[in-house]
Amino acid sequence: MTGTVLIVDDESAGRDTVESILDGEGYVLLMATNGAQAIEMARTKQPDIILMDVMMPGMTGFEACRHIRSDSDLAEIPIILLTALDDRKSLLTGLDAGADDFITKPFDRYELRARLAGIMRLNRFRKLVQERNNVEEEHKKLQLAYDATIEGWSHAMDLRDKETEGHTQRVTELTLKMANALHIGEENLAHIRRGALLHDIGKLGVPDAILLKEGKLTDEEWVIMRKHPIYAHEMLSQIEYLRPALDIPYCHHEKWDGTGYPRGLKGEEIPLVARMFAIVDVWDAVTSDRPYRAAWSKEQALAYIIEHSGTQFDPEIVQVFLKVIKKEM
Repeated sequence: MTGTVLIVDDESAGRDTVESILDGEGYVLLMATNGAQAIEMARTKQPDIILMDVMMPGMTGFEACRHIRSDSDLAEIPIILLTALDDRKSLLTGLDAGADDFITKPFDRYELRARLAGIMRLNRFRKLVQERNNVEEEHKKLQLAYDATIEGWSHAMDLRDKETEGHTQRVTELTLKMANALHIGEENLAHIRRGALLHDIGKLGVPDAILLKEGKLTDEEWVIMRKHPIYAHEMLSQIEYLRPALDIPYCHHEKWDGTGYPRGLKGEEIPLVARMFAIVDVWDAVTSDRPYRAAWSKEQALAYIIEHSGTQFDPEIVQVFLKVIKKEM
């Protein structure tokens, strides 16, 4: 089956002629005897193409064509006008009415089949393009919905851990600047952004008594606190579209010299984006006020990062960070 064809002609002989020509071509054939009926059938049956006679009583093919083109639900249906009129004025009138093609009677059966098949192919291609565009548009909407959800999660984390309010947004913005400075591909930026926004999502698994404790944590409490990257991995790895964003939540507490957690990764075993984020995270943490200490000056924070280059931080990325942060200061 190659499509549905609506044949419109007030004369049965005209309908029978077109039907005989298209018989055996695989089309589903529908019949209408006037313009008004054609419009109604176009609305209810949504044919793939309309073959319409011009000279019909009550409503001509030109008028029916204009009506169909003015209806947003029908306007995309291709129309071939069939007529005994062969003058230039009639041709221009048909095209002006919105016809896609104009075939003069008596017509050659092979020509009609060929023109019909050609327009059907173009219409199928148009529909495929439209469907693809619709899928892409829906995909964009879905991505926006996903990202809005992530923004909500990160905001909820900031509200819960009041001492770091605003931290997530700041580190996300600076991380993206670092990614650009390191020439990380555009296709990865969305994953990096999501990972930065969700870097502390694992803290949802840490009890308030530990997360919000004002004093120093005990050794036992630190064991629980240091599990938050593992909790993040357990949470996010179950969500397919967030798996590419896992490196930051899972690995940003690893250290260049292998003394970090949760897996004790060393050097380039640590994913690049996590090495990058680790510096940004520490920078924002030490330059922000906390209940148990005042914010460090930017000079103090820079000195700390430089001092720990090659132990806590990747020394090459430290150099990139210094260039980026000096533009921010």
